[in-house]
Amino acid sequence: MRPSRPLLALAAATLAAAPLVAAPTGAQAAVTVTVTPLHFKVAIGPTGSEVCDIVGDLYTPSTATPTNRVPAILTTNGFGGSKADQAGIGQEFASRGYAVLSYSGLGFGGSGCKITLDDPDWDGKAASQLVSYLGGKSGIAFTDAAHTTPAPTLDVVQRDTKDHAGKAVANDPRVGMVGGSYGGQVQFAAAAVDKRVDTIVPIITWSDLSYSLAPNNTSQTTGVQTSTPGAAKLVWALGFSGKGIADGVTNAPADPARLIGCPNFASFVCPALVTAAATGTVDASTTASLRHASVSSYVSKVTIPTLVIQGENDTLFNLNEGIANYRALQDQGTPTKMIWFSGGHSGPNAPGELSFGSPNPGTEHVTRRVSDWLDHYLKGSSVGTGPEFAYFRDWVPYSGIATPAYGSASAYPVGTATKYYLSGSDLTADPTAVKAGTQSFVTPIAGIPTSTDPLDVVGSSLPLPEADLPGTTASWTTAALTKNVDVVGSPSLRLQLSSPTAALTQALGSTGQLVVFVKVLDVDPAGKATLIHNLIAPVRVPDVNKPFTVTLPAIAHRFATGHQLRLMVAGGSTNYRGGLTANTVSITTGTTAQALTLPVVK
Repeated sequence: MRPSRPLLALAAATLAAAPLVAAPTGAQAAVTVTVTPLHFKVAIGPTGSEVCDIVGDLYTPSTATPTNRVPAILTTNGFGGSKADQAGIGQEFASRGYAVLSYSGLGFGGSGCKITLDDPDWDGKAASQLVSYLGGKSGIAFTDAAHTTPAPTLDVVQRDTKDHAGKAVANDPRVGMVGGSYGGQVQFAAAAVDKRVDTIVPIITWSDLSYSLAPNNTSQTTGVQTSTPGAAKLVWALGFSGKGIADGVTNAPADPARLIGCPNFASFVCPALVTAAATGTVDASTTASLRHASVSSYVSKVTIPTLVIQGENDTLFNLNEGIANYRALQDQGTPTKMIWFSGGHSGPNAPGELSFGSPNPGTEHVTRRVSDWLDHYLKGSSVGTGPEFAYFRDWVPYSGIATPAYGSASAYPVGTATKYYLSGSDLTADPTAVKAGTQSFVTPIAGIPTSTDPLDVVGSSLPLPEADLPGTTASWTTAALTKNVDVVGSPSLRLQLSSPTAALTQALGSTGQLVVFVKVLDVDPAGKATLIHNLIAPVRVPDVNKPFTVTLPAIAHRFATGHQLRLMVAGGSTNYRGGLTANTVSITTGTTAQALTLPVVK
């Protein structure tokens, strides 16, 4: 789950060791940065009975002294990464007057113990003990993996007199966290268990991991949580399980216990993979474990200023997860703002926007927003923290820094709800022009794919055409648009369908329920249809005898003049496990009850 580049490419990358001393460039040329490798002894688990070794690198600026203390930043890697991935953050922000501690998360990059999916009881507690080190506590940092030689106590980080619960706590540093994906969720976990953390910047991370790995875009209760199990993601699950196990094997000589039971993963993960492969979804026990490792289950404990950054090009943690986190924090009064940038797990960042390897606030718009946020909340700077909501518009030309391509608003959601009614095989904005008609299609047995959507994770390396087998979809298309239609937010679809077989088998539970896949495509004047950022809404229909609402993944997209907008309901997808039973599905139009609603901005 690391930011901005495909997982498998990252898994193959070789990371060079950071130099011990480096000089920054630009305005901070007078500051030198010292990098100190460290080992940390942490006690984790619900009872704190499991002891692990964490490896980290401390970046300290030459200006930091016991009499000139500086605030701190704590950062860690995405899934499959290591402390080295944050070397750019360490060098840049240390040169700007921060002490930066970059560490390898549990189960990754030389750190011990198993992968526990950023669960607060494990990963949150581990991060909390690193906060104590930054606050000057001894007995945590060592120079060796055996924890026999203590490292010097850190005495250059600014300290606070009270935490965010208003209590005087020992070893309380002025500290924020920043990081992407797996390194984003751990910030929520740390903030939930440790009120000494002052601010967080979680980037492209999840709200509910059960939705991330087996989404259902209907029957949603709170945020992206759903009362009906979803459809398991195939390619992402294979990539993560393979990479996690490989990391365990690589580091087994130093920690052989990590291969006992479920190799390098928390014990529930392996049975969950077997269940998902057999049934196409996750069971109640797995859902509970995934949610325990998700901010959606403990968001009330996160009360510090949070800058939510989510990627528009992301089939793993789509924008709906960022929206869910933003809204939950806003609703409870937590100071929160939200940015949608162009990249994510499924595509590159736009030029002049954001870089993890060599961040530069002077030339990158989102990096500047992050720098301003940290300066405001950690240094007490009067610099502004930017608009409440900002989003990247890939239809706006620019050169250099990406600032001109960003739209903004004083609140989210934005736009005007604009309805397109299902009408025969058409989509029409005129409620008086709705026509009667029926389209029918089939869903395959055993959930096999009926489409060739671009593959998650490796789509750029192994491109597939956007195509569906004949007889496996129903679709509705607008006439050529007479003006641009700019959509910013989550489309929603109200739908009624019929499926006699599913009406009988759905009584068996999730294995007998109908699964379909809803998607919105942009059709150019030549007739080529493009699935926007490869985003699909899997739907396990709770009851085929009743209408239901589908909340599609949010987008920021311009349907240009002359293009057409197409809604498609498909029986299968390359990237998901569909329903187990074959079904015939019919959708009949003729009333305004069935409509696609788009949030359109001017």
